[in-house]
Amino acid sequence: MNLKYLLLFLIVCISCKNTNKETAINTNTYITPKPQYLVKKEGTFTINNNTSFSFSDEKSKAIASFFIDKIKGYTGIELTIAENKPEKNTIYLKLNDSLSINNEGYNLTIDSKNILVEAKTHQGLFYGMQSVLQLIPLVSEEEKNTITSVAIPTIEVEDEPTFSWRGIHLDVSRHFFSVEEIKKQLDVLALFKINKFHWHLTDDQGWRIEIKKYPELTEKGIRVDGTSKEKEFYTQEQIKEVVAYAQERFIDVIPEIETPGHAVAALSAYPELACNDKENYQPRELWGIDYNIFCAGKENVFSFIKDVYNELIPLFPYKYYHVGGDEAPKKRWENCPLCQKRMQENGLKNEAELQSYFIARVEKILQEHDKIMIGWDEILEGGITPTTNIMSWQGEEGGIKAANAGHDVIMTPTAYSYLNFHQGDYRVEPMAHGSYIPLEKVYNYNPIPEEIQEDKEKHILGMQGNHWTEYAYEGKDIEYYAYPRIIAIAELTWSGENTKSYNDFLVRLDNLYPTLDFYNINYHIPLPEGPTANNIAFIDSVSLEFNTTHPVKMVYTLDGSLPTPESEVYKNPLTFTEDTKINIASVLSTGKISTIRKLQVKKVSLKAPSSVDNLASGLVMKTIKGHFEDASAITGTPSNPKIIKNIQDANVTFDWGKDIDTTQFKAVFLKGFVDIPEDGVYYFASKQEKVKIADSLIIDPEYTLKRFPLEGTIALKKGKHPIEIVYINNVIKGWASDWNTVEVTYRKADETEYKAIDSTMIFH
Repeated sequence: MNLKYLLLFLIVCISCKNTNKETAINTNTYITPKPQYLVKKEGTFTINNNTSFSFSDEKSKAIASFFIDKIKGYTGIELTIAENKPEKNTIYLKLNDSLSINNEGYNLTIDSKNILVEAKTHQGLFYGMQSVLQLIPLVSEEEKNTITSVAIPTIEVEDEPTFSWRGIHLDVSRHFFSVEEIKKQLDVLALFKINKFHWHLTDDQGWRIEIKKYPELTEKGIRVDGTSKEKEFYTQEQIKEVVAYAQERFIDVIPEIETPGHAVAALSAYPELACNDKENYQPRELWGIDYNIFCAGKENVFSFIKDVYNELIPLFPYKYYHVGGDEAPKKRWENCPLCQKRMQENGLKNEAELQSYFIARVEKILQEHDKIMIGWDEILEGGITPTTNIMSWQGEEGGIKAANAGHDVIMTPTAYSYLNFHQGDYRVEPMAHGSYIPLEKVYNYNPIPEEIQEDKEKHILGMQGNHWTEYAYEGKDIEYYAYPRIIAIAELTWSGENTKSYNDFLVRLDNLYPTLDFYNINYHIPLPEGPTANNIAFIDSVSLEFNTTHPVKMVYTLDGSLPTPESEVYKNPLTFTEDTKINIASVLSTGKISTIRKLQVKKVSLKAPSSVDNLASGLVMKTIKGHFEDASAITGTPSNPKIIKNIQDANVTFDWGKDIDTTQFKAVFLKGFVDIPEDGVYYFASKQEKVKIADSLIIDPEYTLKRFPLEGTIALKKGKHPIEIVYINNVIKGWASDWNTVEVTYRKADETEYKAIDSTMIFH
C-alpha cells in the first residue's frame, strides 16, 4: 500500500468464504487547503462497493460521476448512483441556499453512517468532495485485488475561500505544452481548489492559438529552434476541449493576447501591423523585451484585434480576458508619424497616454461582447478607464494604487508568486529565470498589503502564481517549478490569514506527496544546500554543513556509492582530513529520494606563484569571430593580440532582455597573471566558458547556457599566478551571453562576500 506520512492505514483482515478481505483505514484529517473550521469526531465511515451517491439534479449527478471515477482510481472501489434515498452508506450532495457561506463554500459532515456535503452551488459541492477525496487512502494497484473497503475519519467541516481568485498562469508561447499536459495540471490543481487558469497564448516567441481569419499567425508566427518543437499551436477545437475539461473541474480559463507589446510573433506574420511594415520580422529567439510592437496609429491594428476577439469569444466563456499591456517600449511610437498624429488628434501628452488610448480601444472591443478586461500593471502609467482591472506583477505598488482607486486587482508580485524563479540555491537547482522564492516565502504572503484602505480591501480579488517558461521545456519542468509552491498559493488564497501555520502546512504537505506521485507529478524535493562549490580544496581539514529550504531528512555516502533511503542520515557538519567523495540527497518520508548531489573534497598544498618580473598591467586578448555553442566548437584563427586593462573590457555588456549585436558573436581568449593578495584557499566564480588559474581548470560548466556563475576552489600562495579565461559571445536557448558581464570574482574560503578581480590584480 502507498503509505501517507502521518496517516495510519490499518489493514483489517476479515475471513469470508475462505477469501481474505481488507480495509484500509485513514485516521487523520489532513485537508489542503486547510478548512476554516474542522472538528474530528469519534469513529470512521467505511466506503465500499455498496456505497452510493444521492443527489437531486443533473449537475450534481455529474459531480458524483466525477468522484466515482476518482475514488475508483484511488482505491479500486466502484461506488454507485443511488436509485432512491437510502438511509445509510450514502454520500449526499445537497444544495442549500440558506447556508451562511459564500458561493464556493461547503459544509461537510462525515459520521459513521453517511457523508453529507452541503453547499449553495455545485462548485461548493465539488470542493466539498475534493476535501473528502483527500481523506481517502491511496491503494496500490497490487493491493486493489484485496482491499474491498476504505475507512475515513468522521469530521465536521465548515469551509469557504477567503479569495475568489485562486489561480495559476502558464506561458505557452516561449515553450509549448500539449493539451494532455494542460489537462494533467488542471486535474491536480482542482484537487487544491485552484479556480483560475490564466493561459498566456501569445508573445514575441510564438502565437499559439488558431485564428482562422489570420492563418499565418500560426504558420509564420512561431519560433523554431533547438529548444522548441516545430510550430506547435492549439486548434480552436483543442481550445474548446481544454476549456470544457477545466469547466468540469470548476476552473475558469482566462486567455491572454498580448497587446501592444510582446507582439513580434504577430508582426512576423502580418508586418503591416507594425509601425515599419518594411522590416523582415521573425519570431524572437531571445528572451526579454523587443522594441517592435503593434502600431497605435494604424486602424488596421484595431481591426485585427477585433477580428481575433471575434474568434476567441465563442471559445472562452468566462467573463475576464487579459490584454497584456506589459513591457511595451515606446521607441517605435516616438518615431512613427502615424502614432504621433494619433496623439495630436486625441490630445495625448505622451506615449504612455497613447498606450492607455490603445488599451481603452481594446477594452471597448471586449465590452461589446460583455467581457471584462484585465491588464498588467504598466497600463496604469498613462491612466486607465473606470472599468479596468489590474494584475499587479512588478510589485505590490500597482495593485495598491489600483485597489485604493476602486479597481479590482489580482496580486501576483514577482517577489512572491513567480513560479519560474528558483525555489532553492541556484548552484544546486536546475536552471530557472532569476530570483529566489522558497516555499516558506510564498506561503507567508498576504495578498492584501497594509497600504490598502480597509474599505478597498474588497477590490483584491486574490492571487495567482505566474509560470513563465523560458527554462521549462517539458511538462515535467513546469511541475518541478510549480509544486509544491502552487499548493501554498492555493492555501493562502483559500484559507487566508486566520488559519495560517507554515509548520502545519509542511505536515500536510508530507501527507500529499503520495497523492502527487499518484498523479505522476515531478514535484520539487528540497536539495542539500550549503557548500557553494562541488569541488572543494582544503589544506589541513574542511567541514561541510548542509541544509535544505524546509526540513527534510538527508542521507549520504562517503565511499563513492549512491545513497539510498537507508544510507547514513546527515545530522551534523561533516569534517574531512583526506580526499573524499560525498554523495548526498534528500529523502521524503515516503522513501522517495531527490536528485543526488555529488561533491569532491581534495587535500592540497598551496600552489607557488610564478617567478615573473617586469610585468605590465592588463591581460592579452585574442578573438575568433563566429557563433560557437561551447569551447569544443571553437575553430578558426585568432586575431592579433591586444591588451585590455579590465576583464570586463572583453565585451560590451547589454542590458538584460534588450536587442544584441549579432556581429559580435565570437570567442575571446584572455591570458596573463592574477595577483593573489595572501596565502589561502580561494573560491572563484564566473559565468565564463572556462577559467584556468595556476594551470588548474577552475570553471568548466557542463551546460552551454551560462545564466548563473559556477564556482571552484584552489589553494594559492601570495603572488602572481597564471590565469586564462575563455568567453563566448553567443545565444543559447534564448539567453544572450551579451547580457553577462565578463568577470571573475573571488573570495577566501573563510569569507562570504565575493569581490571582482579588478585592474590592479591582472598583468601580462
